[in-house]
Amino acid sequence: MAENKTVKIQLVRSLIGTRESHRATVRGLGLGRVNTTSELVDTPAVRGMMNKVSYLIKVLN
Repeated sequence: MAENKTVKIQLVRSLIGTRESHRATVRGLGLGRVNTTSELVDTPAVRGMMNKVSYLIKVLN
């Protein structure tokens, strides 16, 4: 069976002053507070979400 690749991301900037849609995207990625991390399956949908809020997150892999 194929192994699911994962990507680990961390929220490194505050959501204060950001667009509401970007805040919703960050919540959708499973991040809440600054410095929280989340490990997600690497899919095109997740990549698109990461691209949208790339200025707020850091990839830890």
